[in-house]
Amino acid sequence: METRGSVAVLRLSRPAKRNALDTATILELERFFAVPPEGVGAIVLAAEGAHFCAGLDLSDLTERSTWESVLHSRMWHRAFDRIENGTLPVVAALHGAVIGGGLELAAAAHIRVAEESAYYALPEGQRGLFVGGGGSVRVPRLIGAHRMTDLMLTGRVYDAVEGQAAGLSHYLVGPGEALDKAVELAERIAGNAPVSNFAVLSALPRIAEADPRQGYLLESLMSAVAAGGEDAQQRMRAFLEGRAGKVTR
Repeated sequence: METRGSVAVLRLSRPAKRNALDTATILELERFFAVPPEGVGAIVLAAEGAHFCAGLDLSDLTERSTWESVLHSRMWHRAFDRIENGTLPVVAALHGAVIGGGLELAAAAHIRVAEESAYYALPEGQRGLFVGGGGSVRVPRLIGAHRMTDLMLTGRVYDAVEGQAAGLSHYLVGPGEALDKAVELAERIAGNAPVSNFAVLSALPRIAEADPRQGYLLESLMSAVAAGGEDAQQRMRAFLEGRAGKVTR
């Protein structure tokens, strides 16, 4: 981990394993996102080497009982929940393999920047497995259950352009550009009012999943909380007094 101003950059560092995820790595991710560094407003999740993450480290897949396998999966759920539902926005910088558990990890981030080298797959079906790191919940939210079905049944691989079109990434950049773009976005995000970022991370997903009547009420409450803060009032005064830039193309 390194900090760049108000942004923390956390890198997976198992390049010899294509950054495959073993138990120790998952637990370290959980520990980091449970207590992010103080003074940081956003996090970039990146990786060393030629690949973001090739999924589960199969050498870590020992013979487990059914109950032990449930607990192992729930450990992944707990760790990735710290990312998706934590206190800080997370931008993932993707390149090379983003497959299996690596795609589950990327899906837990809030913004995804992919290089042209990125490719996506869910090969669990060909290995007699099923996703266990939250992929059956998060990935269909991004691309739809029908596309995930295709990936899992056929072993199909999306390249970076196909992944962008399907909704797996938000930004598509050239070779070696993902980390810089991710940091740029994270710096912009960290400059937002903290209560606004909280609302986007915590309230927006719940509103999207709620009954419309409940969603409208939650929106009203969250809008009032955000607008009533001193930070928001100072920013609005700056805008009205011409000290803040307008939205332009």
